[in-house]
Amino acid sequence: MTVPTGRRERKKAATRQKIADTALRLFLTHGYDAVGIREVAAEADVAVTTVFSHFASKEALVFEQDEDFEQRLVRAVTDRAPHEPLIPALRQEIHALVRHCTGDDAAPVWRMIVASPALREYEESMRLRHADSLATAIATDLELPPATTTCRTIARFVIDAYTLAREATEPEAAVDEIFHMIEAAWAVARPNQDT
Repeated sequence: MTVPTGRRERKKAATRQKIADTALRLFLTHGYDAVGIREVAAEADVAVTTVFSHFASKEALVFEQDEDFEQRLVRAVTDRAPHEPLIPALRQEIHALVRHCTGDDAAPVWRMIVASPALREYEESMRLRHADSLATAIATDLELPPATTTCRTIARFVIDAYTLAREATEPEAAVDEIFHMIEAAWAVARPNQDT
């Protein structure tokens, strides 16, 4: 997440983080469905309207770093060095994201997500949005139209790699295995490009 520079931005970011941390603590303690927005607001000592000025929905409280995740994937494409191959840059970023999301402290959160139909549905909509953003970044990088099937397909594969690896017994090995397949697909789709 970008570090806010001004005092007002820092205060806003701190409030957002406090709300998210409070919500997650309450959800993990009492269960996602048992805690409402009013309880989160009261515990965080903010108004309900303040919660909604930072988060569009109750589900968004759980996926507080959603925007950061999406930006990291896009930056893996846009910020890589000239002539650095695309697929290895994405593989490296997925490895970092999977390591972050498979730590011991993340396990209770993922169990809560898996147990909640609302959270699973929200996560699926996030994945589709992330894939669209990533496809656009890839297409822009390659100077192709954003709706190009190849870019959209590779972006979906990358997002699915994250999800599948996160759920695997050996996440790091799963990322590598999945990216071998992505590299093969990319080589077929873009035979004159670096992987």
